[in-house]
Amino acid sequence: MSRSTFTTHTAHVNDTELAYTDEGRGESVVLLHGHAYDRSMWDGQITTLAEQGWRVIAPDLRGFGESRVTEGIVYTEEFAADIVALLDELGLETVILLGFSMSGQVAMQIAASCPERVSALIINDTVPTSEDTAGRRRRHVAADGIVRDGMETYAQNVLSKMIAEENVERLPEVAERVREMIRAAPLEGSTAAMRGRAERNDFTETLRAWEKPALVIVGDSDAFDNGAGQAMSELLRHGELAVVPASGHTPNMENPSEYDAALGAFLSRLV
Repeated sequence: MSRSTFTTHTAHVNDTELAYTDEGRGESVVLLHGHAYDRSMWDGQITTLAEQGWRVIAPDLRGFGESRVTEGIVYTEEFAADIVALLDELGLETVILLGFSMSGQVAMQIAASCPERVSALIINDTVPTSEDTAGRRRRHVAADGIVRDGMETYAQNVLSKMIAEENVERLPEVAERVREMIRAAPLEGSTAAMRGRAERNDFTETLRAWEKPALVIVGDSDAFDNGAGQAMSELLRHGELAVVPASGHTPNMENPSEYDAALGAFLSRLV
């Protein structure tokens, strides 16, 4: 269950029901959460961006937060199709699209399949590559582990990777929010997304061909990055890179002032 502080709206799209936040007025910015998170991860940015004159839409992906759970496997293409259908439902032809972690790949899938719907692309602590055989196996093993041990154990196991290890103690309130988001994530939705992510496409050529504005954001201590942020910014013709200090995989929560400054500066150049 999402703990977003904003009003919950719902939309019937494809074969599911999505919950979403819709705040502010102006050009639309869509914020997509990552695996085992929900739209409440963006509450701080929703407030800031709405105050800056943007309309901010933040959905719970199918299987997460207050959206309907789909069991089995959910592919990146399905998440992407849901978001495009939500844009249709809201009458939005183009949006500024921000995808975090798993949803960075959802955002890149939308950029690949429906580039006309995206006026600017923001990819946050993610990678563009598909999984190799070993990577696919690791994803399925991880999904099996969630089924076996539950979300409580999964939350404890991944916490020090979802935020910088030093921030677990330095930022106890943030650590607890992240832990609670993961604990609250539906087990069936989390495993379905994990299995689907194992089969995701490679978006290297999507980024190389992207001619619109783009921003790559990465925490300076992201345990998953391994240079991916820098590499993606170099692939993009008009790509910018923002490295958020004192943060790991979830910089918008670990260092919101620096994150918001980088995001706001990029958005201001689009006006």
